[in-house]
Amino acid sequence: MPSICVYCSSSNAIADTYPPVAEALGREIARRGHTLVYGGGAVGLMGVMAKAAHEAGGTVTGVIPAKLQDREGIAYEADELLVTETMRERKKLMYERADAFVVLPGGFGTLEEFMEVLTLKQLGYHDRPLAILNVDGFFDTLLDFFEELRDGRFAREAITDLVHVVSTAEAALDRIEVVASEDGFAS
Repeated sequence: MPSICVYCSSSNAIADTYPPVAEALGREIARRGHTLVYGGGAVGLMGVMAKAAHEAGGTVTGVIPAKLQDREGIAYEADELLVTETMRERKKLMYERADAFVVLPGGFGTLEEFMEVLTLKQLGYHDRPLAILNVDGFFDTLLDFFEELRDGRFAREAITDLVHVVSTAEAALDRIEVVASEDGFAS
């Protein structure tokens, strides 16, 4: 089954607006028969999403560094849990197992993971679908900054040429599936 890698928050201290979206995404990934690949934590949006995917009968793969197991908990809902030594190994495994990527609200780690797959796409290392789930305008400031980069000629392509910006879980997966049906899930 095609695998959707999701980058998102591991914090339980975030606004109540975001967990329902993570839950909807987890459920929808499972309903559509995709495999969820995510950071392996049991907290924050990660935990909500993995639990929802698992409860909906989906396949869940968690990838977590040993150092973060105490901090983020262990994803007991995962069908497969991969424990790495480093964050770099975690990101590499998540990237290698993904046919597409979705970014939910998150902090520095989420942004760093997103920036890496965005940069790799922009440089032609992959052509996999990449969607930002822009819940309540969470990414608006970042998207505006990307346009400033383009206006200043620091970036050649508009962000919307590289990333699908959507506002719902269903729209994220719809867009990924359209691209996949046109191009196939490419590596």
